[in-house]
Amino acid sequence: MKLRLIIGLLFGLSAAMSMSSVSAAVDEEGAKALAKSNDCFKCHAVDKDKKGPSFKKTAAKYKGKADGEDKVTKAVTTGPKVKLDDGKEEEHKILDTKDPKQVKNLVQWILAQ
Repeated sequence: MKLRLIIGLLFGLSAAMSMSSVSAAVDEEGAKALAKSNDCFKCHAVDKDKKGPSFKKTAAKYKGKADGEDKVTKAVTTGPKVKLDDGKEEEHKILDTKDPKQVKNLVQWILAQ
């Protein structure tokens, strides 16, 4: 019984440490620089809606969803049609980088808001 308790505690501690290292792995300055160079802030802000939803709203929409990272990645890499707050539709801008590490970093930063 004690061994199970110890193993359970170690597993929980290990999971918590790996989660914190993932969030620490996000390069916030790199993500912001990529967002700025791609004019993301023209339509989005971190904490307020503009032409598009805030990054906080996007993060809340996908919180706890296994496919959240994939959906945001698809939005920034494939240019799907998106509906704006004013009801108009337009194609979402595609990031000008093909570096999967940069894309993943930006997406993880958005979802961490």
